[in-house]
Amino acid sequence: MDADGDFEHEGQFERVRNVAKDVEVKGFNPGLVVLLIVGGLVLAFLVGNYLLYRYAQKTLPPKKKKPVSKKKMKKERLRQGVSAPGE
Repeated sequence: MDADGDFEHEGQFERVRNVAKDVEVKGFNPGLVVLLIVGGLVLAFLVGNYLLYRYAQKTLPPKKKKPVSKKKMKKERLRQGVSAPGE
């Protein structure tokens, strides 16, 4: 520091300011470009999956239910046929 109060590093600060100005003038930020590309790909993937899901819902036949086993049928009939105790 001089007697006048000037800093020796003032030239360095000026260079940093100039670099910051140059970055603004150059164009797109590479981080922003990568973010936009990745975001676009994710969005395209999600939209594609949704469209595929809608197409499958319209065109594929409904899912067949599994046949109920005889044991389960017997249990269900017994449950329905037996009245609750105390009635």
